[in-house]
Amino acid sequence: MDEQSGKAWTDKVFTSINVLTMIAALCAIIIAWQWFDTRNQINKLQLELASRLAAAESYNHESRQRAAQALEAERASDVRIGILERKMADSQNQQVALEQMYQELARSRDESALAEVEQVLLIANQQLQLAGNVRAALIALQNVDNTLQRMDRPQLRPLRKVINRDIDRLKSMPFADVVGESLHLDNVLNLVDAMPLAMEAHPHPAPGKTGKKEGSVWLAFGREAWEDVKQLVKIQNMGKEEMPLLPPSQAYFLRENLKLRLLSARLSLLAHDQGAFREDLKTAQDWIRRYFDVNSAEAKESLSTLHQIYGSEINLDRMDINDSLNAIHDFRGSVK
Repeated sequence: MDEQSGKAWTDKVFTSINVLTMIAALCAIIIAWQWFDTRNQINKLQLELASRLAAAESYNHESRQRAAQALEAERASDVRIGILERKMADSQNQQVALEQMYQELARSRDESALAEVEQVLLIANQQLQLAGNVRAALIALQNVDNTLQRMDRPQLRPLRKVINRDIDRLKSMPFADVVGESLHLDNVLNLVDAMPLAMEAHPHPAPGKTGKKEGSVWLAFGREAWEDVKQLVKIQNMGKEEMPLLPPSQAYFLRENLKLRLLSARLSLLAHDQGAFREDLKTAQDWIRRYFDVNSAEAKESLSTLHQIYGSEINLDRMDINDSLNAIHDFRGSVK
């Protein structure tokens, strides 16, 4: 029993050793496979890690390049911004200078316009006082008002009100065409030297008498001779009570005195002296009727012209626009 037991135990031991050997071999195989698999995985991980590291390195290099480019672009942008800021500062300075120049130019332009307006009003006032030219003064005032309206300044409204008051006042005045009447007087002055004197008028021929034809030639000849003798002396009624016979020297002075009367009438016209104006015209008409041939075309035209302007109203009150002149003068003094 002991040998059998020992043999059985020995078999069991060998069997156990074989099993353990198999288990150990199996474990070794498993461990070797796991080691090989683990190594393959490690290699794969290393390769992947190396690839990722290379990609990361490339990305980092590209990022550094981009960062460098961005930094360079930022520096360039800073330079451009600095240049733009300097240009903007210069532009602002130029804008301020231009605004100052524009304001000075606007003030100068307004001052020039106001000076021109004052000059126009001054000339219109002189023409109004010296020549009584209401129409020219109205045109000047209306042009001045249009100029001030185009300037579009609120401070000019009081000045425009004064000018419009003068415009309304001149429109309400009776119209006196001083310039036209002065031209009429000039026409009469030009006709004085051409007007024939009354003593120089030629009598109109008397109508011839037509007789019956005689058969005798001697009777016809005697009749014609008698008619020729009667033509040697003629008596004509000139239609005047007195026929002034003037020598050439007095005729010259008559014409010159008539011219002086007409010139005096022109001065009275410019001075708006109604009484003296009409007195000079009346005297001139009387002299023309007394000393000149009223049947001549020159005398008829002169009398017609003098009669036409005799009834003109030239005595106008307050022929001036001093209110507008004073207003523009005061306004220019206030803005300086």
